[in-house]
Amino acid sequence: MSVRVSAMSVLPPVRRDRIIAQLPQYFKKEAALHTKDDFNNKVRTACQEQRTGTVGFKISKVIVVGDLAVGKTCLINRFCKDAFDKNYKATIGVDFEMERFEVLGVPFSLQLWDTAGQERFKCIASTYYRGAQVVIIAFDVNDVASLGHVRQWLEDALKENDPTAVQLFLVGTKKDLSSPAQYSRIEQDALKLAQEMRAEYWAVSSLTGENVKEFFFRVASLAFETNVLAELEKSGSRQIGDVVSEYPNNLSVTVKTMTFVTQFNAQLCICFRN
Repeated sequence: MSVRVSAMSVLPPVRRDRIIAQLPQYFKKEAALHTKDDFNNKVRTACQEQRTGTVGFKISKVIVVGDLAVGKTCLINRFCKDAFDKNYKATIGVDFEMERFEVLGVPFSLQLWDTAGQERFKCIASTYYRGAQVVIIAFDVNDVASLGHVRQWLEDALKENDPTAVQLFLVGTKKDLSSPAQYSRIEQDALKLAQEMRAEYWAVSSLTGENVKEFFFRVASLAFETNVLAELEKSGSRQIGDVVSEYPNNLSVTVKTMTFVTQFNAQLCICFRN
C-alpha cells in the first residue's frame, strides 16, 4: 500500500509573524518600485482562486552586496534571528538564511545570501551572484565612500544576471548613528542614485530594528507579486494542487544550495590563504 504525502505537509510551517495580507508600503515614494497601495488585482484574484502555479514551491534568491563593514550580516541577522552582535566579525565566504512567508494565503520563500565585502574575494564572486531575483546593495549612511561604491557593486551583480529580470534595492544602514542633519544630506544623494539605478531606497538600523522587518516584508511582497504575474503569463496558470507532485524536485534546491555554499567557502579559504 502506497501513502501519498502532501507537499504542503512536508514544507516547514510559516511563522505567524511572517504572514503578509496587505502590500507593505514603500519608504519613500520618489524611490519606490511599486507606488500603488495594494497588490496587483490579477495577483489577488489568482491567490483567491489558488491559481498561482508553482509560486508556492519556488525559492527566490536574494543577494546582499556592499562594502566591507556596512552591516550586511547584521541586517540579515536582525530580520532572521532578531539579534544584533556588537562584536564585528568580517564574513569569510558566503552564507545564507531561508525565510518562509505566507503572502495572500500562498507560501513563498526567500533565500537571503550574505557575502564577504572584501575586494580580494571578488575573483570568484560571480558564482555567488548568479541566478538572483533580487539584489540588495547596502551602504553605510555615515560613510559617503560606501555610497560612492554602489555603482560598482551593481555592475558586478548585473554581470551575472539579466538586468530586466532583477529587482533592485538600495539600503542605507546604521541610521541610528546618524544625526538628522547628517542623514538628510546623504539621503538626497542616495535617493538620486536610487532613481538613476531604478532601485527602491530604504534606510534601516539593525541595532534598533528600525524599518528592518518592514523592508524585508516589502522585498518578499514585491518578489512574490513578480513571480505570480510571471506565472499568469504562462498559458493556463495551474492550481496549487496541480503542482504538488513537483515539490520533491524543488526540495532538492535547498540541498544543492547547502552543498554549493560548502564548496564555495572552501574555494574562498584557499583564496584567503594564498
